[in-house]
Amino acid sequence: MQNAVNLSSLRQAVEGNDARALTSFYADDAEIRVIDQDHPPSRPLVLKGKQAIGAMLDDVCGRAMKHHLDDGLMDGTHLAFAETCTYPDGVKVYMSAMLELVDGKIRRQTNIQAWDH
Repeated sequence: MQNAVNLSSLRQAVEGNDARALTSFYADDAEIRVIDQDHPPSRPLVLKGKQAIGAMLDDVCGRAMKHHLDDGLMDGTHLAFAETCTYPDGVKVYMSAMLELVDGKIRRQTNIQAWDH
């Protein structure tokens, strides 16, 4: 299947800051929930649809930072990974993500992230 996500393609896109490739992994009706210091579990940030997710990925990949996919696991319907991002000034962001896959595309994703202050 074209643009089906797997750990290798995900690592390449994440570490290459490739928003276009990352966006291609999502189903048209995908949803991302983000939980962090600004969006607690009872009020997560929710992005619905490939277009909204792509805009967020364009923003993140356009920032001056390095992304590293630390670890990941995948079975037929789920993918989980940890990612560390580092800004030029040394500030780090850690994210843990759980993804639900349908036909090789990401349908639902939950990100838990923490930032240095």
